[in-house]
Formats: sequence, structure tokens, C-alpha cells
Amino acid sequence: MLSVLRNRTYVHLFAAQIVALLGTGLATVALGLLAYDLAGAHAGSVLGTALAIKMLAYVGIAPVVTALAHRIPRRRLMAASDLTRAAVALTLPFVTEVWQVYVLIFVLQSASAAFTPAFQSVIPEVLPEERAYTRALSLSRLAYDTESLVSPALAAALLALISYNWLFWGTAAGFLASAVLVVSAALPKPVRPAPVERPRSVKRPESARREPGRAVPGGGVLARSVRGTRLFLAVPRLRAMLALDLAAAAASAMVIVNTVVYVRGPLGRPATDVPIALGAYGAGSMVVALLLPRVLDRLPDRTVMLPAAFGIVGLFGLLAALTAAGPGAWRWPVLLALWAAFGAVGSLILTPTGRVLRDSVAVEDLPAVFAAQFSLSHGCWLLTYPLAGWLGAALGLSAASVALGAVSLASGVLATRAWRAVPGTVAPAPAPASGKRGAAVTG
Repeated sequence: MLSVLRNRTYVHLFAAQIVALLGTGLATVALGLLAYDLAGAHAGSVLGTALAIKMLAYVGIAPVVTALAHRIPRRRLMAASDLTRAAVALTLPFVTEVWQVYVLIFVLQSASAAFTPAFQSVIPEVLPEERAYTRALSLSRLAYDTESLVSPALAAALLALISYNWLFWGTAAGFLASAVLVVSAALPKPVRPAPVERPRSVKRPESARREPGRAVPGGGVLARSVRGTRLFLAVPRLRAMLALDLAAAAASAMVIVNTVVYVRGPLGRPATDVPIALGAYGAGSMVVALLLPRVLDRLPDRTVMLPAAFGIVGLFGLLAALTAAGPGAWRWPVLLALWAAFGAVGSLILTPTGRVLRDSVAVEDLPAVFAAQFSLSHGCWLLTYPLAGWLGAALGLSAASVALGAVSLASGVLATRAWRAVPGTVAPAPAPASGKRGAAVTG
């Protein structure tokens, strides 16, 4: 897996991802505690609203920025986004009202919506070879998971010495370091999309694992901003991925929104246990990310991703039972085990995502389709974050668990129906310089 670190450009980008994620992890813990200070038992509702605003920024901003990105060098775009996020993080310790949190979260996440698709679309250009890119995806997932483990542990240690407001300063430092690393990376020249459209007379087989053709780029920002979505929705297995994203979003929403409510409320644990619970979620995801590259060398993505959605359904059933159970010290380790399991099944869905996208479109369409996936997948969180927060606050955590479990079940069924296994499916090989893909038969 570590062989991809021989690529100097990728090392700079990977390091930028790590330090930015570490800062974001500190902000996640601090934001939860800030919400609890401002709203008390209704902290889940505040976090659900704040994260819904985050998703609105992702859904609305990412496609538009991608449509305009050809006018801005990618290095400059990503660095400016990091600087904006650092400035917002430095402002968060001074908020005194809930509405101020909402405004700052929108600005910060709008900058993230500009940064992340640009970052994701660069990686397959830096590492075009199949095995290298697969391992880069696992390393990226491992970075997310390590952050979920390390930053809560670091936050717990820091909270023993300082107030949570100081954690936002660590967030700003992470974004500033990310900007420096992005500026120092030698990024490849982007491939411009060609104005080519697949002939209407050629009907695309439902089972084909090939690029869906290129949409005409069009002249306006609106046409370019919806281009990736048109490409994304043209392929059945990418539509299945959207359903899988919804199942993964349901799991992560329950963890991110209601961890502080579970720990500080029904379980009656101290604030320092909030990062421990979040760390359990990251640990489960990290274990899967470490094991998955070898698994994906032998099994198709579909075989790995679809069962995970139904695993999430079972975990929500267990969580509902735990929530309804009476008091007892045993509930704390069980919650940690459930959080770790949620992280594991979520990683089974999210880690192979880049492979499926990369294998589904021509190389010049990668920025558009990555932006579409970023926007559409965060539309899933736009649904699940407020559902986890508002429903948990209004009807209780058991009701929220049952509702999100039902969402996961429906998502798994829809994904299974859309992404059917077909013997002898044709899979694309890594794209050559021309942007066209070869084909290899997979079982």
C-alpha cells in the first residue's frame, strides 16, 4: 500500500489531506461541545441543523465551483479554500449565539465544497495506474479513519488541560498547513473535456461497465454545473452508489450528531468520553481500510459494497435495543462496539467509491463526475443529519434509530435492484493518455 508514497506529488497532497483532517477532527469535537453549551439537551437538534447547512453548501456550491474551476488554477483554488476555512475556524471560539454557528458553518463548508472535488479529481491523474490508485483510495480512507481515532484522542488529552474553544485554533493550524503543502505540489495539467456526444442510435446496455459517453459541455455555467450529474445518473451502478451513499450517510449521521447526546445524556458520561466514542467509530473504519486493498484485488466492488448496506440495518436494530434498555454500566462498552461496527461497514461502502467513479467515465470527465458524486452524496447527509438530530430530539433516540434503519434498508434494496450482477461483465482498464478506456473481462 505504501508504494504510492514514492510519488512526490501524491505525498504532498496526502500530507495536506492528513493535516486538514486532523484540524477538522478537533473542530468536530469542539463543535459538539459548543452546541451542548449553547443548547443543552437540544444539542443534537443544533448539530443536525448545522450539519444540514453544511450539506446545503456542499450540494449547491460544489457543481457551480466545478463549472467555473477551469478558469482558476487548481492549486490556487485549493489553497484559497484552505485559507478561508482557517479564517472561519479562528472565528468560531467567539460565537455566543446558535445562529452565528450556522452562518460560520455555511462559509466554512462552502470552502470545503470548492476544495474537496478538486482534490479528489487530481489523484487519479497523479496515479493513473489501477493498483496504485486503489491503494491511494485505501490510504485516503485510512487517513479519514486515523483522524477519527487520533484527533479524538488528541482532543481528549487537550481537554484535560484547556477548554474546548482552543481546539478551533488547532483546526486553523491544520488548514494553514494544508494550504502550504498544496502550493508546494507540482500538479498535472488538467485534461480539458472534449465536445463529444455519444451517438443517440447506440443504446447503452444496462450491464455495461463502461463510460456513459460525454455530454456536450455547453456554453453556460448552468450547463457545465449539471454535466457531472447527467453523467453520474446515466450509469445504473452509479445510481446504485447513490443509494449506498444514503445508507452510509444514515450510519455516520447517527454517530456524528448523537454521540454527544448519548454520552452526556442517557449514559451520563463526562465530556472527555465524547472523543473516545468518536474514536471507536474511526477505529472500526480504519481496520477495514487496512484490509480492503487485498480484498478488492480478488472481489468485485459490488460484492463488497452491497452487503454493507444491509449490515447497517442490523446495527441500527441493535442500537434501538440498546437505547431502550435500562441503565447499566454495560451500555458504554456496547455503544463503543456498535460505533466501531458502524465505522467498519461505512468504510466498506465509501472506500471503493473512487474506483467505481474512475472506471465509469473518461479521464477528462473525472472532475465533473467527482463533483457530482460529492454533491449528490452530501445530499444524502442533508437528509440524514437533520433526521438524526431533529427526530432524536423530538421523539427520542430509539425512534431516530428505527427511522434511520428503515432508510438504510430501503437504500440497500434500491442499490441491489439497480446494480445487478452480470456474468462476464466488461470492466474498463485504466485510461491511456487519450482519455479512452480499454476493457478487461471480470468475473
